[in-house]
Amino acid sequence: MDKERDRIGPSRREVLLGIGAACVASPALGAVAWKASFSISLAQWSLHKMLFAGELSNLEFPAYAKESCGVDAIEFVNAFFKDEARDESYLGERKRRAADAGGRSLLIMCDGEGNLGDPDHAKRAEAAQNHVKWLEAAKLLGCHAIRVNAASERSFEEQLMRAADGRRLWGELAEPFGLSVLVENHGGLSSHGAWLAGVMRMVDHELVGTLPDFGNFCMDWSRQDEADAWYDRYLGVKELMPFAKAVSAKSYEFDADGNEVRTDYLRMMKIVVDAGYAGYVGIEWEGGGISELDGVLKTKRLLERVRDELR
Repeated sequence: MDKERDRIGPSRREVLLGIGAACVASPALGAVAWKASFSISLAQWSLHKMLFAGELSNLEFPAYAKESCGVDAIEFVNAFFKDEARDESYLGERKRRAADAGGRSLLIMCDGEGNLGDPDHAKRAEAAQNHVKWLEAAKLLGCHAIRVNAASERSFEEQLMRAADGRRLWGELAEPFGLSVLVENHGGLSSHGAWLAGVMRMVDHELVGTLPDFGNFCMDWSRQDEADAWYDRYLGVKELMPFAKAVSAKSYEFDADGNEVRTDYLRMMKIVVDAGYAGYVGIEWEGGGISELDGVLKTKRLLERVRDELR
């Protein structure tokens, strides 16, 4: 999938809507002094094969992250405890295990709870309500956020308005919890950096932000081998960083020098640091050919090397 590199910039429509302004006004790379101080976390999805196969349990994940991966900050995925979202005993045990491992629970990535950009307002509201249990779980676990999706349908402008409406609902629901709701570029127009940045500007809520993912800029996975199905990942991350409260370092494959072959990590992390970001960057291994543990460790070493180079 090397064809996705450096593809699609903001269109005339986006500029007319004011959505493309960020990429025009943003400072060029290297415009600020470098001092990389980001921390490294581990997204649970990096080990999804082990988890689905029963080789690792959700409760064992914090200790495994610490002992095997050398990472003490973790990001959970709701698919691995769908039935325990409101089980305080189970969540309490997981919180205890994370504490025993010296780990910090950062966020819950939520899928399968409805589309927050659904064309039907009632369904948008229903989807928002479906996520409340994950806000409750995240609060109990000591997380700072949950990650949601911005799926919608119909025209560019209609999807923009509907997704913004869904985010506003989320901001209101999140206020009592004091947690953030983060939108990831995760397919469709959400993988169009300028579109999602436009949604964030329309929402304009302090608890609603983005979770830029280095590898998720394919707008149509059924055409992933076609160049025009991809948005320029570097431009996309640059557009989303002003709203970022978490970052996902997606990795698939490494060359002999330990570099990720689909994303130039040094270039990408310069964009992240340029935006003034000093939070957690989550390892999210999705490749094959090597074990999930090896994929995680290779990604971790690359992030550490890049961080050293940027200091």
